[in-house]
Amino acid sequence: MLSRIAESMFWIGRYVERAEDTARILDVTTQLILEEGRAEEETTCRTLLSIMGAEPEAGVAVDTTLVLERLAYDVNSPVSIAAALAAARESARRARETLSVPMWEALNTTYRAIPSGHFRALRPPTTFHWVRDRASLINGHADATMTRDEGWHFLGLGCSIERADMTARLVATASMATGSGTTWITTLRACGAYDAFLRTYRGVETDRGAAEFLLLDRLFPRSVVHALNRADACLANLESGQRAGFESDARRLLGRTRADLEYRSLSDLMTDLPVEMEKLQRTCARATEAVTDRFFAGSEATTWRGVRS
Repeated sequence: MLSRIAESMFWIGRYVERAEDTARILDVTTQLILEEGRAEEETTCRTLLSIMGAEPEAGVAVDTTLVLERLAYDVNSPVSIAAALAAARESARRARETLSVPMWEALNTTYRAIPSGHFRALRPPTTFHWVRDRASLINGHADATMTRDEGWHFLGLGCSIERADMTARLVATASMATGSGTTWITTLRACGAYDAFLRTYRGVETDRGAAEFLLLDRLFPRSVVHALNRADACLANLESGQRAGFESDARRLLGRTRADLEYRSLSDLMTDLPVEMEKLQRTCARATEAVTDRFFAGSEATTWRGVRS
């Protein structure tokens, strides 16, 4: 597969997942503000912007309106939902011959809501539900109509790395807003994980259990470990079989991170969860660089500007 096409497929997976997960994080945050009251609004909003790599300029008043503008509607903000959907459509245009017709139409129709003004006209929580529904439609068409070839594996690889990164951000958001007793439950609901969590933990709701489920559950598709496992499987399918070691640095990075999560005690992880989640985000950024060096030689790399230096 041409490196240009491979890169486009990889970033379609990342951008669509980024848009969906940003909508999930905003859903959690706006609900937390309603529960905690307006007194905590600025602190919560500043924390979220910091986690998403969009810290405001000094002296700027921060509220929910600013957060929604920066992270949802502003197409010129590199961390917004609108920018991610526009970039996904541009990547799809470059790989048009590789995509199925239903998947292209779903991506293109979703993007058209941005320049038409329909997306901005939506208001929370309708905005978040619409983004999640459109992402599900795009992924559903990809799952049902794409051949399981290299393009499919690059799409899955991008989606998995982005999902691990964004689930880490969501967990960090919840861990830094511990003032509300329902924070983790709200986070589980935003991930679509609440029912699965209750079945797994037999109805016992604890912050520790919620964090463990979102980080370490091997069977839930939005957990960090599940996303890392899928990324490793995609890389294994993309690399030629060799008898010893790993061919790419990306597999080493993701494998070490997965092993560190699974073999460390949960108590150690919970001690300073925001710091641990930032380490995970940095690993995802380095893995993306390794994938770019290994597979996309000669293509212009796209950077995710949400990781703090």
